[in-house]
Amino acid sequence: MAFQHIIDDERCKGCGLCVQFCPKHVLEITDKVNAKGHFPVFQARPDDCIKCGICCTMCPDVAITIVETQDA
Repeated sequence: MAFQHIIDDERCKGCGLCVQFCPKHVLEITDKVNAKGHFPVFQARPDDCIKCGICCTMCPDVAITIVETQDA
């Protein structure tokens, strides 16, 4: 069973809650502005992500999801 971490750049307002609570310090705020004028988060260190879901829980905009994918 594999999982994929997805961030919706257009929903994210860059509040930083997910960044603060990520236990593995995977997320960072980008320096690129989205269409709404916000600086969304991105996975700076995706290989360190343990898919715990804390970022999904903390996101007030429901901009982060973790979904199950097919095993390769």
